Amino acid sequence: MVGQRVLAVRELTAYLQRLIGSDGLLANVWVKGEISNLRRPASGHLYFTLKDQVAALRCVMFQNRSRNLNISLQDGLEIVARGHIAIYPRDGVYQLYVAEVFPAGVGMATLALKELAARLEREGLFAAERKRPLPLLPRRVGLVTSLSGAALRDMVTVSRRRFPGIDLVLAPATVQGDAAPFELSRALELLGNLGGVDVIIIGRGGGSAEDLSAFNTEIVARAIYACPVPVIAAVGHETDLTLADLVADRRAPTPSAAAEMAVPVKKELEERLEVLSLRARKGIEHRLQMARAKLERLIKSRGLARPEQELYYRQQYLDGLEQRLQTSWQRQVTSREQRLQLLAARLEAASPLAILSRGYAVCRRPGGPSLRRSLEVVPGERVEVVLSEGRLQCEVKDVEGETDCV
Repeated sequence: MVGQRVLAVRELTAYLQRLIGSDGLLANVWVKGEISNLRRPASGHLYFTLKDQVAALRCVMFQNRSRNLNISLQDGLEIVARGHIAIYPRDGVYQLYVAEVFPAGVGMATLALKELAARLEREGLFAAERKRPLPLLPRRVGLVTSLSGAALRDMVTVSRRRFPGIDLVLAPATVQGDAAPFELSRALELLGNLGGVDVIIIGRGGGSAEDLSAFNTEIVARAIYACPVPVIAAVGHETDLTLADLVADRRAPTPSAAAEMAVPVKKELEERLEVLSLRARKGIEHRLQMARAKLERLIKSRGLARPEQELYYRQQYLDGLEQRLQTSWQRQVTSREQRLQLLAARLEAASPLAILSRGYAVCRRPGGPSLRRSLEVVPGERVEVVLSEGRLQCEVKDVEGETDCV
């Protein structure tokens, strides 16, 4: 043991966790086996074992996954489970953390398609709020389908019948085989970037699940999602549902039905325009009638029938208002002047200067307040006598009390 590092259990477990986590196969593995020892605790998690003739694998499916199960799990049921392998440190055992469960009879291609659909749905490719409305009157309709298929003939026939002369642009692509997914996605990209194309139909006629497999590929689904104009998917028959149908802005049961969705009936549009035109014309005529009636009432009014006399009456009315305003203003001015004179007379009567002019005087110390009593000064003190005109500087010779003056 000299020089050999001794690991703690937790260190070895952490090492094995990192080792398993770095294995891409174990990060997303499909396992087939029979369920045994199924437990359903109150937490909502599911614990069970998958086994075959020679081995067993512990599994756990957490509540957020198990509540979406569409099959009933029970001991003895053979299933295919998808998840990732990790070590549970407390027990030191590896186990499968299950994300999805399918019956064992489902093929791997179907399982892979379900997994792809679930992943695209989580990314928002199927979200209803991102789907765009179709244009009422497209200037140009793009078609993505096989050049030799019946679907092309059906779409062209229906479109020409509904709106003769409508502009159709074909981006041909094979609709089955190994090259089909790339060609379909490339055709969608070309039409989306062409300019002037208002809606695109992608589709083909009916066939087996294998024939429709190109429309269940991720590359085609993402091409529809990335297309800058609305896309109608018309793949196979009404009972066929592909990823292209789920991503597209609208799904049509057949290519012919897709053409009916995209292309309006010209005659119906013309009839609708005629109805709108008639409604607009009636509305304008009604407004004109109302305007004429109003004009006639104005013409018959007194002001317009005898305009000069009406103006004279108006001027006379304004002159009367002006005269009344002047009279009222003069009355207010006179009343205010009289009140002002009365207040001035009262102030004059109460003025000390007016009292002095009648022979009275104010005696005070120089610069001080008026003296009201003789006892406020003493003999020999100088006082100032204020007359109506001028002042006297005096010296007090003698002071007599109030009783002495009576």
